[in-house]
Amino acid sequence: MTENVRSHAPKAAELLRLHYAPEILQVINVWDAITAKVIAHVPGTKALATASHSIAASHGYEDGEHIPVDEMIAAVGLIASATSLPVSADLEAGYGNPGETVRKAIGAGAVGANIEDQMRPLAEAVEQMSSAVRAAEGEGIDFVLNARTDAFLKAGDRDPAAVLADAIERGRAFLDVGATTVFVPGLLDEPTVTALVEGIGWNKISVINVPGSLAPAKLQELGVARISYGPWTQRVALTALADATAELLAGGVLPEGTRALN
Repeated sequence: MTENVRSHAPKAAELLRLHYAPEILQVINVWDAITAKVIAHVPGTKALATASHSIAASHGYEDGEHIPVDEMIAAVGLIASATSLPVSADLEAGYGNPGETVRKAIGAGAVGANIEDQMRPLAEAVEQMSSAVRAAEGEGIDFVLNARTDAFLKAGDRDPAAVLADAIERGRAFLDVGATTVFVPGLLDEPTVTALVEGIGWNKISVINVPGSLAPAKLQELGVARISYGPWTQRVALTALADATAELLAGGVLPEGTRALN
């Protein structure tokens, strides 16, 4: 373990503790240093997560590993250096080498990561997660792997029962190779969340909240460990900017209550 990585160890241990705690962990997704600083200072914030979609967009790329991996890692590093809180990095599917990408992210200051299975064949997906876990173990910190299955995102017109069974099978397999939690993005209703928790484990499910999602209190009651918000936080900010721009161009003034947070 290098001295740089050794300095991350307390953050890693804290992020792991937050995932095991009975209180649900909400991580607000950020995409640069200033959003990290602002969100870190909001009372109640305990950890941050990057959003790969938002980072790519802010650098002029489409989502889906179009941003070069080193640009993504550099952005993660700027975010991690902007706060004393633990940072989990969204590393998409690992940019062709999940283990090496996780190693780079740890070097940049991240103490957790999302890795997507993209519904690859199960054995291949398990190896993705296993390589990420092995890389983190090699760095010697309590790294949090939030292993993502795209079972619901890529469900199409498949039978919902089969989709649920896939998500559970994959989630269990990812936990078996050392993942901390299983991230199941999608607009999930209460019966689906209940079934996922029953199938994968209490305090082992991570979800994304989007418009129409269950409230955090309900998700905690159902046994979910973590909530994130993906690109929606950037969309909130951009919506406010677009609305303010329209108001200014129509002869209006800056919104009341605007604060100098930068």
